[in-house]
Amino acid sequence: MATCPRGCAPAVRLCQKLNRLKTLDGDMMATSFKRCLSTLDLTLMGVGGMVGSGLYVLTGTVAKDTAGPAVIISFIFAGIASLLAAFCYAEFGASIPKTGSAYMFTYVSVGELWAFLIGWNVILENMIGGAAVARAWSGYLDSIFNHAIQNFTETHIMQWHVPSLPITQTY
Repeated sequence: MATCPRGCAPAVRLCQKLNRLKTLDGDMMATSFKRCLSTLDLTLMGVGGMVGSGLYVLTGTVAKDTAGPAVIISFIFAGIASLLAAFCYAEFGASIPKTGSAYMFTYVSVGELWAFLIGWNVILENMIGGAAVARAWSGYLDSIFNHAIQNFTETHIMQWHVPSLPITQTY
């Protein structure tokens, strides 16, 4: 802070507080959680999280509209990208064996502010992913019932008219 002009010391302290790193001291493997998942369990959970229902929902659409016969090459590229992401998580998990996933990895390596943002991004990612899966499966369920759900919704809910309230402006 010797080269800092007048008045910037509070800003420097704020940046230092926002970017503080978590130190890992003591036994890295100590946890209060019971370790009951096997390697097979963790592998299947990881594959299920990466594949999701997108494999079942988007395969026909991508093959028909976008990739055509090259859909196999598209899946190979997506598989390679997923494999690289899995390698990154494996490396992080081996170097920081604590619970907390992406939040903990970011907290230890980059800082508290970025870990906070990553934690909220993970929550939003899971919410949006769940909504996308629900939307896709509701379309499949509707097609099983010959679009009766869609017809009922359009007939009884979409035609729902709410009377507009007059807005009076006073100045």
